[in-house]
Amino acid sequence: MSEMSEQQIELTETGFPRDFLWGAATAAYQIEGAAREGGRGETIWDRFSHTPGKIERDENGDVACDHYHRWQEDFDLLQRLSLNAYRFSIAWSRILPDGRGKPNPAGLDFYERLVDGLLARGITPFVTLYHWDLPQALEERGGWRNRDTAYFFSDYAQIIARRLSNRVGHWITHNEPHIVVFEGHVLGTMAPGLRDERLIAPVGHHLLLSHGLAVQALRSEAPQSAVGITLHLLHIEPASDREQDTQAAQFADGLYHRWYLDALFRGTYPEDVTARLALPDGLVRPGDMETISAPLDFLGVNYYTRGIIRADRPSRLLPKLVPPRGSGLTAMGWEVYPEGLYQVLLRLRDAYSPTKLYITENGAAYPDTLDERGEVHDAERVSYLRRHFQEARRALAAGVPLAGYFTWSLLDNFEWAHGYRPRFGLVRVEYATQQRIIKESGHFAGRVAATNGGALEE
Repeated sequence: MSEMSEQQIELTETGFPRDFLWGAATAAYQIEGAAREGGRGETIWDRFSHTPGKIERDENGDVACDHYHRWQEDFDLLQRLSLNAYRFSIAWSRILPDGRGKPNPAGLDFYERLVDGLLARGITPFVTLYHWDLPQALEERGGWRNRDTAYFFSDYAQIIARRLSNRVGHWITHNEPHIVVFEGHVLGTMAPGLRDERLIAPVGHHLLLSHGLAVQALRSEAPQSAVGITLHLLHIEPASDREQDTQAAQFADGLYHRWYLDALFRGTYPEDVTARLALPDGLVRPGDMETISAPLDFLGVNYYTRGIIRADRPSRLLPKLVPPRGSGLTAMGWEVYPEGLYQVLLRLRDAYSPTKLYITENGAAYPDTLDERGEVHDAERVSYLRRHFQEARRALAAGVPLAGYFTWSLLDNFEWAHGYRPRFGLVRVEYATQQRIIKESGHFAGRVAATNGGALEE
C-alpha cells in the first residue's frame, strides 16, 4: 500500500475518516425526463425504450422523476439528509445532440445550474460523463463498435471540463463499462440491444480507450481535479470445489473484472481472457494501453451482490451464474451479501493498490409501500444499508483507502429494462404526482451521514 493510501485512512472514533464523503447517486436518463426539451438529442435509451417489448410494461424515461424541472427540490432533499456529496451524470446528448460538433448552450447552462446549486448547499459534486446514454447519432455511426466514438467522447469531456472545471473537482469518465458490453452488446437486454459475443473485445477496448483519452482531456482542462472511473464489481465464487467450477469462476472474474482492472492498473489485458476472445487484428494499436493505464486519482466501486459461478458447456463463452436461493433477496432477485463488499475492497487493495477508492453505488430495491400516514417504513433497506456501511468500516480498519460512500439511489427512478417497478430510492417518488417522500432508510442514511458513521450503533 502506498504512503498516500496510508495517509487517507486516519480514522475517527466512529471508524471513518474525518473528511469521509457521504452521498447519494443518480443517472441522467433515469431521473431527468425532459427528453425533448432544452435542445437534447435522441439517445440509444430513447430509441430502445420506445421499442415495444424492450422495457417492462413498455415504460420509458421521457418524464422519469422530472428532475430537469425539480432539481432544486431534490437538492434540498440532499441537504435535509445531511449528505455532503452527490454523484450525477451528464447526458452527452444535452451537450452535443448529435454526439459531436457544436455544443448546445442550453445543455451546458443546465449542468452549470446543477453544479452551482450543489455548491450553494455545501454539497460536493461528482460528475459522471457517461452513464450509458450514447447519442443515437453516434450509434448510427457504429457506436462503441467504432473506434472514432472514443475520440468523440474525449472531445465531449473537454467541452464539459472547460465549462465546469473551476467548480467540479471530481470526475468519473464511465459508469460500469462491462455492463455496456454485456447487457448492451452481447445479451441485448439494454440499449443498444445487440446480441453478438464477437463485440466483447472491440466494445470493451473502445470504452477503455475513450476513458484514457478523456482522462487526458480532463487533466488538460482541469489539472487540479481528481479523475477516476467506476466499475461494477461482484464478489465471485465457484459453485463448488470442483476444478471445472474453479476455472469457470476464474474466467468469469477475468471477463467481468480483470479485463478492466488489469488494463487500468497494469496496462495489459489478462491472457486467459484474450486467449478465448481472439482479439481482432488491429484492435489494440500502439500507445493504446499506455493511454488506458494513465494513473487514476481514484477508482469507483459499484457493489450490490456476489456471483456464484458454475461450469457450463465447454463451448460456452459467457459464465453461468447460479441463481441465488433463500430469503435474503432484494426485489431484483439479488442475494444480500454484505461481506462481499469487504472482500472486494480488500482484493482491490492487495492486487491493485489504488490510491483512493469510493463506493460509488450500493443499495437495494424492495417493494416499498406507503402506510396510512403516508410514510415508508422500509426496514429491509435500513438493514441492508447498515450492514454494508459496517463492512465499509471494517475495510477501513483493514487499511483500505476508502474516501466516500454513495448510496444508490437518491430517488426511486427508471430502472432501465425493469422500468419503474424496482424502487431503489432513499426517497420515494409518486410518479403520477412527482411527490417526494423521504423513506425510513433515507432518514437512517441521513443520521449516519450527520454523525460520520456514529449512528450505525443506534
